[in-house]
Amino acid sequence: MKLSGREAARHFADPDSSATGTLIHGQDAMRVALKRQELIANLIGPRGEEEMRLERIAAADLRKDPALLSDTVKAQGFFPGPRVAFVEDAGDAHTKTIAAALADWRPGDAQIIVTAGGLNARSTLRKAFETLKTGFAVGIYNDPPSREEIEADLRKAGLRNIDPQAMAGLAALAREIDPGDLRQTIEKLALYKMGDCSPASTDDLDACAPATTEAALDDVLNIVAEARTAEIGPVMQKLEGQGMQPVTLCIGASRHFRTLHAAACDPGGPGAGIARMRPPVFGPRRDRMVRQSQAWGLVKLEQALTLLTDTDLRLRSAHQLAPQMALVERTLIRLSMLAAARR
Repeated sequence: MKLSGREAARHFADPDSSATGTLIHGQDAMRVALKRQELIANLIGPRGEEEMRLERIAAADLRKDPALLSDTVKAQGFFPGPRVAFVEDAGDAHTKTIAAALADWRPGDAQIIVTAGGLNARSTLRKAFETLKTGFAVGIYNDPPSREEIEADLRKAGLRNIDPQAMAGLAALAREIDPGDLRQTIEKLALYKMGDCSPASTDDLDACAPATTEAALDDVLNIVAEARTAEIGPVMQKLEGQGMQPVTLCIGASRHFRTLHAAACDPGGPGAGIARMRPPVFGPRRDRMVRQSQAWGLVKLEQALTLLTDTDLRLRSAHQLAPQMALVERTLIRLSMLAAARR
């Protein structure tokens, strides 16, 4: 049986203990591993592994001993409770052996959990599970976690009181970082709020969220927009050390100043303009961009966009002789000085 979306999320959170087994496949090994860990933990409980009710089998071992999986599934454990036979890194080459164990499975045997890399629709291993009435096949794709999955991780961490803007910030963060890092961030946020009954806010999230290239880019753009010229050099060295490309930096700066310009053009004022942005801007970042748009004004923002457009064209020119990062840094310094001149 093939599961997707909410069906898959419910299956991982509350698996059927009477099922034959589950195949979890996907290109991202981290995402597959996280779902496999969740599924097995909910099947055998927190003490299952120490009670030897989990048996791990490398798929490569099935070629040496084709009966290994069937023997493991039928073996009796020393402790009562559900058991799992986990096959790691399987592929279509192992279909025959795994399918034989699935066909021989009986109630009371260990559940068969199999993980695999990316499998196409013609995969024989996928079909072995998708056509099984008492088994499941779940594809894990590189989509960011859904709101339902984020809320499930929050509940699991014991964090049930979260501000809507912080929730939106978590959803945005989920599009930037790996699922494992997101789960660690949620656990860190839960510890940060332990003993505090107030809702988790965007400030709390900012205190717990990992540093990302996007965050570092926001830092330098805020420094420029707020005319803190002396701080540009050190932050640029940090960005260059992180591997930030000059063109990426220029595009990010252009996007930031276009947002400020659009806000300044709004008939309702910068506050209304920022509120109309898609994707939406929340919390302290929203207030900061409103202040920046108000301080710059429409004329200076148009001058800034002209300067950034010229820089972008020079970066893409085949006849560029100056170092590209130096060119971008000079542009940011000129923007900062332009911001200072208005004061």
